Amino acid sequence: MKGEGETELLEAVGRVVAAFDALGVEYLVGGSIASSVFGEPRQTVDADLLARLFGRHAKPLVERLSDEFYADLPAVLAAVENQSCFNLIHLHTATKVDVFVRWRDAFGQSQLARRQRKSVGQASPLELYFASPEDTVLAKLEWYRKGDCASDQQWRDLLGVLKVQAGALDRAYLADWAQKLGVADLLKRALGQAGSPGGENP
Repeated sequence: MKGEGETELLEAVGRVVAAFDALGVEYLVGGSIASSVFGEPRQTVDADLLARLFGRHAKPLVERLSDEFYADLPAVLAAVENQSCFNLIHLHTATKVDVFVRWRDAFGQSQLARRQRKSVGQASPLELYFASPEDTVLAKLEWYRKGDCASDQQWRDLLGVLKVQAGALDRAYLADWAQKLGVADLLKRALGQAGSPGGENP
């Protein structure tokens, strides 16, 4: 993440996070922003957030963001009800922020419990909560499998985290959740390609 694109993306994320903080909503930044923080930096135009939203948050959230974002109240309510996702479009930059309302399942709860606060951005640094390196890898492995293992970018992102974090990773946590999420085979392959012990040679 760098340059004007980084500034615009973080501007949008910062506005959404400020609304979450004002409403007392737990959140974390995941996806390619998280993998750029913990792995190999790359330009990305969208942001992925996980948030512990309830129905009572939907209307005040939309009201707080409506001056700067396209935010659809029925979509927010549906995402809360179904534990799915809704989009926020930053009107000034056309940046898209995807908010995943995933806190009822065990993995969502684990991600929120293990989130890490870090500073990001060069021009105007922001203090944000991020998914842990392990959870960033696991979530990307999940998305990679759901996408029929077709996204080279997802794979490169998670390999970058495995390479950069290397010995700092909680390997037991990774192995346990990879098994629960049905991606243990992919984790073994990724560890092998990243040159980590316990991996499967490519």
